[in-house]
Amino acid sequence: QVQLVESGGGLVQPGGSLRLSCAASRSIGSINAMGWYRQAPGKQRELVAAITSGGGTNYADSVKGRFTISRDNAKNTVYLQMNSLKPEDTAVYYCNAKQYVAATWRDYWGQGTQVTVSS
Repeated sequence: QVQLVESGGGLVQPGGSLRLSCAASRSIGSINAMGWYRQAPGKQRELVAAITSGGGTNYADSVKGRFTISRDNAKNTVYLQMNSLKPEDTAVYYCNAKQYVAATWRDYWGQGTQVTVSS
């Protein structure tokens, strides 16, 4: 019921910045929470940052102070601004949406976008 389209990944130098975008097919005001996950080779998918419909945010300890999640309700889009990137940030980043509707929790995922931090 919710389609997510990601963009903004790419190759950057250590210390550089990227801005990821996730466009949703419906009003993000109707989605309880949206977030960014990442998965590196040999590792499980992990939560990077999340934002609720009320504006509350949560970050993984490894990205606090460097990454910022934000939303633009008019554009139905969530962003992840990534600064001071490190090689350890290299991963596939996935947009996620969680919605409570029809008395059930539903989970939606984007297709993923590659972020590579390397010299």
